[in-house]
Amino acid sequence: MMSNERRDINALRFNQEKSLFTCAMDSGLRVYNLDPLAVKTCFDETEIGSIAFAEILHRTNLVALVAGGSKPKFADNTVLIWDDLKKQFVLEFTFSSQVVAVRLRRDRLFVAERTRIHVFSFPQNPKKLFTVETGDNPRGLCEVSLYNSSERQILVFPGHKIGTIQVTGLTATEPGVSATPINIVAHQSAIACITLNTQGTMVATASMKGTLIRIFDTLRRDQIAEFRRGADSATLYCINFSHDSDFLCVSSDKGTVHIFALKDTHLNRRSALSKVGIRVGNYGDSQFSLASFTVQAECACICAFGSKSTVYAVCVDGTFHKYAFNQDGNCTREAFEIYVDISEDEQLYS
Repeated sequence: MMSNERRDINALRFNQEKSLFTCAMDSGLRVYNLDPLAVKTCFDETEIGSIAFAEILHRTNLVALVAGGSKPKFADNTVLIWDDLKKQFVLEFTFSSQVVAVRLRRDRLFVAERTRIHVFSFPQNPKKLFTVETGDNPRGLCEVSLYNSSERQILVFPGHKIGTIQVTGLTATEPGVSATPINIVAHQSAIACITLNTQGTMVATASMKGTLIRIFDTLRRDQIAEFRRGADSATLYCINFSHDSDFLCVSSDKGTVHIFALKDTHLNRRSALSKVGIRVGNYGDSQFSLASFTVQAECACICAFGSKSTVYAVCVDGTFHKYAFNQDGNCTREAFEIYVDISEDEQLYS
């Protein structure tokens, strides 16, 4: 997620279990703990230059970095792995074109260029396992199931046909071998967001239009649910499942974070038209969010679930928001902080 906001933030990204987030900046990189909100690690621009985006492996000492922004020290076609215990780069991967995304798993490294994704064994004795061709993917959309012991070990990315996604298995261990991708027709327009649940059994997608979020079974390819963010088009920045897959949260440039009930869908709001038996296309049957809260409009942010029915929103204007929601659709703000102003020795309750 890119930005030209006042605090030189280029990208924000949660770690795999949504307990940390990385903040890639022109002035380097910061890693924050979410609860309590605190700076975990700082990397100054004198060490690493300006950073386009970063990916941390769970809560470990390994961080993948790709240079970018106004003062890069490295090429944008290179992925560098920093070991924060050794305080040095320990691995380097160079590609033929700009790297647009990196994903880490405890046994795999995934690197996306605009039309392909490379899969490596990682971190011990890294070697390329296979490469998959993708549709045009300037946003670097790709997600992987978290654990090699999870129910489904998969990689999801945009397909060659507009509006489709592909799901490929990760169980192959021999170099050059990959499973045949499964194709899912998700939307009519280009894909804008993709996310997987923890178990890898469900994938949620949104298109560039930004009005509908669809959830699919990754094995059967069946559509499980469809949620409507709103009637107007919007740029969606982030979609995430709750840890138990009971809820889904979505952020957009409208400045609103929406929360949908996935397990108990009867909790979601319905159109007033449906209550009087009027249907306008599928709009009258649409499920709207159970709850929502507002951050600054047109400010890109990432959102994720915390514990006890809470949702975090971390914005590129340097603000942090934490809200609690209930099944009646009420949201209560529990915390608001300017996270970029927190010093390394300061810890805030969130």
